[in-house]
Amino acid sequence: MSTTLSPVAYDGKIEGNVIFTQLDAAINWMRSHSLWPMPMGLACCAIELMAASSSRFDISRFGAEVMRFSPRQADVMIVAGTVTYKMALAVKRIWDQMPEPKWCIAMGACASSGGMYRSYAVLQGIDHLIPVDVYVSGCPPRPEALLDGLMKLQAKIMKEHSVTEQKKELLENL
Repeated sequence: MSTTLSPVAYDGKIEGNVIFTQLDAAINWMRSHSLWPMPMGLACCAIELMAASSSRFDISRFGAEVMRFSPRQADVMIVAGTVTYKMALAVKRIWDQMPEPKWCIAMGACASSGGMYRSYAVLQGIDHLIPVDVYVSGCPPRPEALLDGLMKLQAKIMKEHSVTEQKKELLENL
């Protein structure tokens, strides 16, 4: 008989309907359902990124409604479009200004692999510069594809060990 731990347990027999959970599961649930994206719209994929936040596709139902144009207030960078070498240093600087924990979504073929631009001026994938957590394919990808990528990022966040990764110094002192 194998026993697996559920991240959330509910016991209706206890007065007050108490929910038991693990600290990692609670922190990851909060993080995954309150993502604040930093839209890095560099080319045509940015139009589809804007469409994802319209009422038809409604990115807010996934907890990512608050688009932040300040890197110090964002935790997800959505790189949408062609990254030129001239723009790459600005993208890297903005990434470095974002607080931890932070994640990156590469939206579109150009952000993922340079797309159709095999040129001396185009970076062949943003993953050469910053770590990418989710790749969204397409040229340009539909808003539904971005929402699917956002759900994949939420699933990835739910599997992280948030306490042990974020509080290494504290755990070493215990």
